[in-house]
Formats: sequence, structure tokens, C-alpha cells
Amino acid sequence: MTSHNLLLFITLLTSLFLAATACHVDDESGLLAFKSGITRDPSGLLSSWKPGIDCCQWSGVQCRSDGRVTMLSFLGESDVKPTLSGTISPSLSKLRFLDTILFQHLGGLSGLFPDFLFHLPDIQTVFFVGCKLSGKIPENIGELARLSSLSLEGNRFSGSIPSSIGNLSQLTELRLDGNRLTGGIPESITQLKKLNTLSLMKNKLSGSIPDYLAALPEFTTIRLSHNKFSGEIPRSISALSPTLQFLELGHNKLRGKIPDFIGNFHALETLDLSWNHFSGAVPKSFLNLTALFVLDLSHNFLVDPFPTMNVERAQTLDLSYNKFHLGEIPDFVTASPNMFSLRLARCGVKIKLDDWKPKEYLFYLYIDLSENEITGSPVGLFNRTENLRGFYASGNRLAFDLEDLRFNVKELKELDLSRNRVFGKVPETVAVLQKLNLSHNRLCGRLPATKFPAGVFAGNACLCGSPLPPCKA
Repeated sequence: MTSHNLLLFITLLTSLFLAATACHVDDESGLLAFKSGITRDPSGLLSSWKPGIDCCQWSGVQCRSDGRVTMLSFLGESDVKPTLSGTISPSLSKLRFLDTILFQHLGGLSGLFPDFLFHLPDIQTVFFVGCKLSGKIPENIGELARLSSLSLEGNRFSGSIPSSIGNLSQLTELRLDGNRLTGGIPESITQLKKLNTLSLMKNKLSGSIPDYLAALPEFTTIRLSHNKFSGEIPRSISALSPTLQFLELGHNKLRGKIPDFIGNFHALETLDLSWNHFSGAVPKSFLNLTALFVLDLSHNFLVDPFPTMNVERAQTLDLSYNKFHLGEIPDFVTASPNMFSLRLARCGVKIKLDDWKPKEYLFYLYIDLSENEITGSPVGLFNRTENLRGFYASGNRLAFDLEDLRFNVKELKELDLSRNRVFGKVPETVAVLQKLNLSHNRLCGRLPATKFPAGVFAGNACLCGSPLPPCKA
């Protein structure tokens, strides 16, 4: 075979291969119908969706080897800035081999729960996240028998969680956060033996936390924060202690004592019980929670003594606004090499801030020591931290010259030193901050030019200049 003929042969094979793998005509038709329902596309996500171009090459589209579309995937910039606006065409039901649809943070997609899903026999993963879908989750959702992952986070769905959801026997994760769902958690959920993630945060769900959650042996994640759940933490969930990694129950109406069995959750990485009505002391068994990264017990009615803990990997601790009288910052905090968010507001801390020397300063992003009895100066702390974004120490007895504070910490955005004994002048470098409160101190002199309102500087007898009254000549 001559080189010329060989070239023709290769060209012919390539043409046949491309013809065999080109997007199926039904899939192309369904996708173009979807595009026709889009009224705004400011980011140009669908700019490559043009007739005559193989739809398997379009952005957000994936095909298998025979040219049938198996995945649609679009990730917008945020929930706030719409990336696509319009409605979801039912013609997507033509994509008969679609198994994955990931529409995340598109912002402007509206309408009801997409019925076309019920015509897709292979659909396994459905993410409509950060859109504007509304109405009820359909009662027959249990017909999507092959679903393994379902996320409808950040939409406007209302009504109750359908009991037929228990028919989704292959489901491993269910995420319905950030909607307007009411009622309780249906008992049919006990049929989901493969479920490892249940996330229902930021809804209007109510009632008690059901005992039957313990019937799901694969659970690693329970997120129920920002609802209206009441009662106590059921003892039955202690059965989940070998596997549970995330237990988030904050911002509800739970009460009673924190159960001692929580200390048996040796795999627990995040525990959030904040903004409830828990009382009594924190169990000593918390010493066993050695895997914790995040502990938030803030805004309850917890009392002394706070137990010794052994959490070398701790990154976030919030004990604020309870009835603690800690005296010192806990030793496990000071010794932690990874702590980046420490919040101990109104925790009865009585230290000289100059004497507090954490093992590692590098990772601290937020420190809140407000409303304690702390003296001294944060200057040494600021000189050692390079990534601090927020420092809050209002309502203490700090006394130092504000001009000694290094404001060129490159990440610092928020500073609250109100109601202390800070003196000296206000340096020009405060202008780089996004939030500032220096009110009710002993500052003096002419204010530099900033964007902050008068309240930020109020209660400093001899400060003057805009936005405060002009300085005397």
C-alpha cells in the first residue's frame, strides 16, 4: 500500500470512528431544547452549544464511547450571582443514558422539581444545588430507584420530606439543606441501609431527633443544624459511635445535659451543639474525643468544670456565651499546633494576654476573647501571627498604645477592641480594615481619613476629626 493510499485509509477510518462516536441526534435535540429555555447566560457556559458541532464536545457534556450523553455538569460562581437563568426543559428526558446531572450554584434556574428525571432509567447522581427550584419534592421520588446521591441544597422547596424517599435503596447521601421543608424526618429513612450522609440543615423541620436514625449502620454524617428540633439527644444514636464523624445539631431547641455517651464517638471530627438549651457540665468522657477538629458548644447554659481534652488536631473551638469560669485558656488550646479559630467570649478568662504563648501562631485566623477579664496587650500576639483575619477582644481590660499594634498583618480584616483601656492615637493603617470598633477607650488626637462611621470611635473623649466633631484649632 502506497503512502498516499495509507493516508486515505487512515482518513477513512478516522471519519468512520468520528461518525460512530458523534453525539446521538436525540441527545443533541434534548440539549438544544434545554438551551432554548435559558434566558440569560452571562458567563457563556452554553456558548459552545451550537448545531453542527458534536455535542460531546460541548462544555459541561460528557459522553460514552458510542456518543450517548452520560453526564451534564455545570458549576457556577456562587449562589448570589446567577450564572444561568431560565427554566429546565423537559426535553432533557431524551438523554436516555444520562446517569449524572450536576447543576451547582447556577442561581437563576427556576421551576418545580424536574419531572424529566423520572424518564431517565440510568440516573444515579442528581445535584441541583444553589438554584431557585420551588414547590414540593414529589411524593413519587421513590421511583428514582437507582439514585445513589441526591442533593437539592439551596433551593426553595417546601412541604414535608416524602415518605417514599425510603424506596431509594441505593442512596448513600441525601442533602436537602437550605430549603423551606417542614415536618419531621420520615421513619421510612430506616430503609436506606447504604445511607452514610444525611444533611438537612437550614430548613424548618421540627419534632424530636428520632430514635430510628440508629438503624442506619453506615452513618458518617448527620447534619441537622438550623432547624426547630426539640427534646434531648436520643440515647439510641450511641449505636453510631463506631462510624459517625460529623454530628451537627446547632441552632435548634434541644435541651437537657450533653449525654456522656458522646465521648464514645471516637471517630468524631466535628461536634456542633451550639445555640441550643443544653445545661449542666460537659461530660468528662470528652477526653476520649481525640479525633476532633471542630468543637462548638457556644450559646448554651453549660457550667464548670470544663473537662480536660486530648485533641492534638483541634482546629476550631467555640465555648462562647455559656456559664463557664475558665480562668485560663485551656492547655489543649495552647498546645495545639493547628488551631485556627478560637472563640472564648464571656468564658471567665482572667489572663494577662502578654503571657499567653501558643505553641504555634501561624495558623490562627480568628481569635475572639470578648467580654472576659483579660489585661495586658495583644501586641506580642500580633507580632507573631501572619494570617490573622479577625481579632475580637471587646469588654476586657486591655491597656496599650494602639500605635504599637502592627496593622500590616496582611490578612487582617476585622478588629474589635471596644470597651477597653487602649490609649494613644489612631494610626492611618486602620483604613485597610473592613470592620473596626475602637469605641469606649482612651484614644486621643485627630482621626485619619477612613470609611468608618462615628460609632466606631465613640466614647473616646479627646478624639476629633471626621466623622467625629472637628478638632479645635
